[in-house]
Parts: sequence; structure tokens; C-alpha cells
Amino acid sequence: MKRPLALRSKSFEIIRWKKNSNKDFASEALATINEEPLSIRVEGSPYAVVMRTPGEEIAHVAGFFLAEGLVDRQEELRNIGFCDGDDTNTVAVTLSENRRRQVDAQLDRRGYISQTSCGICGKEVVEDLVQEISPMEDETVLPIEAAAEKLASLSNLQPLREKTRAAHAAVLYSVGLKQLAAAEDVGRHNALDKAVGKLFLDGRLPEAKLLVLSSRISYELVQKAARARIPVILAMSRPTALAVSLAMELNMTVACHNSQDGALLVYSHPRRLLLSK
Repeated sequence: MKRPLALRSKSFEIIRWKKNSNKDFASEALATINEEPLSIRVEGSPYAVVMRTPGEEIAHVAGFFLAEGLVDRQEELRNIGFCDGDDTNTVAVTLSENRRRQVDAQLDRRGYISQTSCGICGKEVVEDLVQEISPMEDETVLPIEAAAEKLASLSNLQPLREKTRAAHAAVLYSVGLKQLAAAEDVGRHNALDKAVGKLFLDGRLPEAKLLVLSSRISYELVQKAARARIPVILAMSRPTALAVSLAMELNMTVACHNSQDGALLVYSHPRRLLLSK
């Protein structure tokens, strides 16, 4: 469910103070991004609580399930919807019978809270974070100039950030750099889950070859992109060392914008980004 900007933010009366100003404090109304818990239930039982910006809940949960390894294919989601038509803060999922048996042990580890600051808090053991993901075999090649332009123009696809200055964005592109899906959220992980979930539910996720992020590239974002089989990630901020190591191991291309000189810094598998002839 796509929420209007007015429902994804709330206005507060604030006091603005400017350094080296002799004027009195000035009050004004300022938009602040909304953040609410999303309860996710599987087979009638609680599975997780995710703090997110309201909106696009069904796509969010679909992308989250793919990233968690609870599903691999869209048809394994037998049913996904709101528990109550008026309550968009609870989404219930029913898996296909075969998939339910395959992930039974994972579903028994329920009830952790996924924080937008890290996206993976509350797991029982560190080993739970490492999923069996095969290295990327996709050898997509993108023109580096055009791909970099998608990163440079990302702000044009961030109306919620323009209003609140507090939203992250994730945008997915095809091999021809056609925009396929975009999402914003207070959490960078949520934004990616929402964008991926849209294509996953439509059966179009294999078309996604480039992921553009407004945030830094963390380990978890590489993991989510790998689960979605997206070979190239460009981001506004630099990756962590663990993210680069994982991308190298999974045969993924990771690059970021360098604010000092506007260059594109490519950290892993640069062969997918080539100069146009």
C-alpha cells in the first residue's frame, strides 16, 4: 500500500537557532519522518517486528522473506496480506506446504526485533547471519558513465527525503538502466526490501541488474542484494570492509560515490562497469 507523503511524515513545531545570529529564536512547523512497528506473522504465529516507515507493507514483507531465506520463489508465498483490513501494522504470511517444511527450523526461531540501525539485531547466534548464497554467475556489463549518472540523480527519486531529510532510498534498474522499482524508508534495509519485494511479487526480479542506494553499503545490504541476485551495487557512501569482502566472495560489483572529487570508487569486480566506446 503506497502511502501519501503526508501519512509517512508528521509535522512538529520546532525552534530554529542559527549560529552567530542575534535574532530571537524562530518557531516553525517541520516535517518529521514517521516510524512505526510492523509485526510479521507466519503460519499464525509471530515471527519478527520491524521498525519502518509506514507504506508498501506487502512488498516490504515479501522482500524481507526473500532476504531472510524463508522463500526463494514467489509461488512459495501461498498468501500474504494484512491481518485486519484497517490494521496495516500487521502482515500475515502463509507459506506453501513444501516450503513450510523446508524452513520449519528457521521459523522456530521467532520473535526477534529487527532494528533499522543494523537490520540484523536479535539473532540467536552470529552463524544465523551467514546464509548459503552461491556466487553470482551473472556477467552483466553496464556503461559506467550512465550507471554513475543514476547514482548522481538519486535525489530526484527521493520525495520523502526532500520533505523530511531523514529517508533512505533504494532503486533497481534493468540492464538497459530502465528504472524498475524504487522505495524510501527510515531504514536503508527496509527501503531495499520494499524495492526488491515489488519486483519479487510481480515475478520481475530477474530483470534487476543494478541497485542504487542512498546509504553506505553494509554487509547486510550485500547479503540482501545477493539473495535477490542483483550483481551490481552503487551507493552514495563507502562500503564497510566486511561488505567488500563478502561482495568479492560472491562475485558482486560494489562501487560508491566519492564526495571529494565526484569519482566513482569501484571496490570489487570492476569488469561489470565499462567505459562506453
